[in-house]
Amino acid sequence: MSLITTSVMNFTCELAAKKSVPGGGGASALAGAIGTALGSMVGEFTLGKKKYAEVEDDIKALMKKAEDIRFALLKCIDDDAFAFEPLSKAYGLPKDEPGRDEIMEKCLKDAAQVPFKILELACESVELQRDFADKGSVIMISDAATGAALLQGAIKGAAVNVKINTKSMKDRAYADELDQKVDSLVSKYTKLADEIYQDVWNRM
Repeated sequence: MSLITTSVMNFTCELAAKKSVPGGGGASALAGAIGTALGSMVGEFTLGKKKYAEVEDDIKALMKKAEDIRFALLKCIDDDAFAFEPLSKAYGLPKDEPGRDEIMEKCLKDAAQVPFKILELACESVELQRDFADKGSVIMISDAATGAALLQGAIKGAAVNVKINTKSMKDRAYADELDQKVDSLVSKYTKLADEIYQDVWNRM
């Protein structure tokens, strides 16, 4: 079953259930997709307004990028679930199973890649929210701020879902390098999301 084609009701019921997927990674991707969609809504309400004619081309370009990111994030919901299944099976292998460590290591690395992708996409989307807030219709800036707040949650959620995998990796050089990338992105883009939110707050 694809998680992205189910209803909001069903998805949240699945999320609340005693099962491993969907989990924090999929929830982060959904939060990011919703946050990104809010930016697109700001764009839709800006297009065609004489007051914003000078930025119409910019808004159209932002909306195209936002659409691409939104669909990529939605795809990550299913990708995250698919990546976790082999890891779950690997955890169930007997400790003395031949090749268990190698299997675990590969599964951990694969499982870390999807939340890292979610993190990168959410960070990219935060930059779009900044531009939607700056150039979009002033009556919609609260939606851009809400989008930034949701994306900040997506960033933090995706980051911790990378780290839950890197902490168990034997290849510490690989794990440390990925952790450093995560730390850098979280530091930069949670700050940017805060700035967007605070700027809109101050304009109220």
